[in-house]
Amino acid sequence: MSPEQMQDRALDLFRKRFHCSQAVLAAGQEKLGMVNEEVVKALGAFGGGIAGTCRVCGALTGGIAVISSLFSRGNLESKEDPRMWSVSHKFIREFERLTQEHGGTDCRDIAKMDWQDKEMVKQFYSNPESRRKICMQLVGDTAFMLGKLLEEEGLA
Repeated sequence: MSPEQMQDRALDLFRKRFHCSQAVLAAGQEKLGMVNEEVVKALGAFGGGIAGTCRVCGALTGGIAVISSLFSRGNLESKEDPRMWSVSHKFIREFERLTQEHGGTDCRDIAKMDWQDKEMVKQFYSNPESRRKICMQLVGDTAFMLGKLLEEEGLA
């Protein structure tokens, strides 16, 4: 799966109502051949800036989860690969570049949403001119950037 295909896949999943965190994660898992629905489910509440609190963007969280799945340990007997930190930092720097025009990496900076306000949420999903289009662009761009990074690092 190329970075362009990852971008398309993440956008498709986001359009079908996966959260941003899930869309980026699932596209990354597919690229790596590591599809795990339980992990996709686990990232559900990371949408909306972690449980709708407008904190760190879910697209960033989803990408970091993909990187962590390559390098972290799943049990106490395993060893953590220190590359987890350097690759994660590269990913975060690129994400910061992508979100610079929005003023930060938090959902509140990007989506300008209060996920507790039902009317705002309704507008976000129903109005084609809402900031959802910015989130869609960012989800796609993040998946593309993740795919490129994985290839540059020789991980995919």
